[in-house]
Amino acid sequence: MTESQRIWAQARDRLVAAVTSRGFSAELAELMAGQLKSPKAIDRMTSYVRQASPCSEEMLVDEMLAICSEIDAWKERKASQEAQASYNARLFFGILPGDD
Repeated sequence: MTESQRIWAQARDRLVAAVTSRGFSAELAELMAGQLKSPKAIDRMTSYVRQASPCSEEMLVDEMLAICSEIDAWKERKASQEAQASYNARLFFGILPGDD
């Protein structure tokens, strides 16, 4: 197991422990961890479970979807910023799109 896999598995295990301590199934926690994909996102979900004490599976899934949505929006924003920076560099150095 690689270091990144070990870190992901530890984050998943923390989420499973938090979710099951609230009376929900471990399978739900594992599915959420798979959907969240990164240890940072999984830890964010774990913090939500511990602090908000959700009372239904729907609340858990809604928060997971909100976290996924924020991550997707962040990725889109970063891609847009990179594209804008590339375009600005082309303008600054006198290279217009299509002049490659």
